[in-house]
Amino acid sequence: PDKMLEVFANFRTIETGLKHGTLTVLIEGEPVEITCYRSDGEYIGHRKPAQVTFESSLEEDLKRRDFTVNAMAYSPNDGLIDLYGGQSDLSKGIIRCVGEPEKRFDEDALRILRGLRFSSCLGFAIEKKTAKAILAQRELLKSISAERITAELKRLLCGKDVRRILLDYRDVIGVFIPELRESFDFKQNNPHHFLDVYGHICLSVENVRPQWLMRLTMLLHDIGKPRMHTVDENGISHFKKHQFEGAYMAEEILKRLRIDNASAKYIYELIWEHDNRIAATKKSVRRFMALHDYDFIMDYLEVRRADTYAQSDYKRQEKLLELDRIAQFAMEIKEDNECVHICDLDIDGKDIVKMGFRGKDIGIALELALNGVIDEKVENKKEELKSYIENNFKKQA
Repeated sequence: PDKMLEVFANFRTIETGLKHGTLTVLIEGEPVEITCYRSDGEYIGHRKPAQVTFESSLEEDLKRRDFTVNAMAYSPNDGLIDLYGGQSDLSKGIIRCVGEPEKRFDEDALRILRGLRFSSCLGFAIEKKTAKAILAQRELLKSISAERITAELKRLLCGKDVRRILLDYRDVIGVFIPELRESFDFKQNNPHHFLDVYGHICLSVENVRPQWLMRLTMLLHDIGKPRMHTVDENGISHFKKHQFEGAYMAEEILKRLRIDNASAKYIYELIWEHDNRIAATKKSVRRFMALHDYDFIMDYLEVRRADTYAQSDYKRQEKLLELDRIAQFAMEIKEDNECVHICDLDIDGKDIVKMGFRGKDIGIALELALNGVIDEKVENKKEELKSYIENNFKKQA
């Protein structure tokens, strides 16, 4: 580190990572992180080395890297320095550990998830010995913090090959979301389904847009099914109220994964509502939007479409047409600025006070007016709303 400071004495530098051998140098206004060659001592907790030794040898630095594609170096004088076949693996689309996979994962267990994330995002295959070690050493992930697990999981879920990874490495995912194991190979003897619960979950994840919140929603949306399973007299499986059980389970999982409160609440609500088959009528859509909002209903519809495309083709077109009709009504309600919230009413708290209402009766009166408008019992016009409230409000005891 001292030598680096000498070399870049004429540049503006930021020394925040210097004790780890990293110096940030501002070159033409761009921050460039420059790190000393290093070798690591014994690792503690399957995550960090107990001590780091600064080296003068590039070879010592490269041999401590995780995967061959990350263990290449380049200099204008020497060209590409590739001691572990990284260029070949890169061209063939292969994720392979540097040296012995068991040793690499024992040093830093997060590399297990990083390997899966690279494979998911890049569409690369995982080399046989590396794949075997990932599965054999998956329990090491228990030593990794939830924050780091979640950071990798979010990116993994947004990969183009996410379904393959979730299926092939389900036992790895099951280490930090053990509730998912209940869905493995759980048959759905129902005309609406052709996959087991976990297979359906994986296909639904692939079907939704690659945004981590939506994909995490799909990963957890049917997690409550095994616990709510019943069989009727004809041998047909049913999973009534699984969405509510799944939402409760997801709430605990998201807390454990340290998902921020706002995102966790949104995922909880999407799971809670995902099996709510609201009628394709303007009144029903208006009422649903009153509980949530326009953005939520559009995400809810996307969740239901992803869910539908992961089911059998039984009545699929009917289901999709109904979702399209709901979307059309939602767009019309938004475009026409229809009243779906109290703030949209042509009457407010001051008007209610002038009518003689006090305390909690003010809010009750406004809620009454809103429900009247949503149910098309009264027009959203001030005088008509006042008359509607006077005729329908029952004074609280």
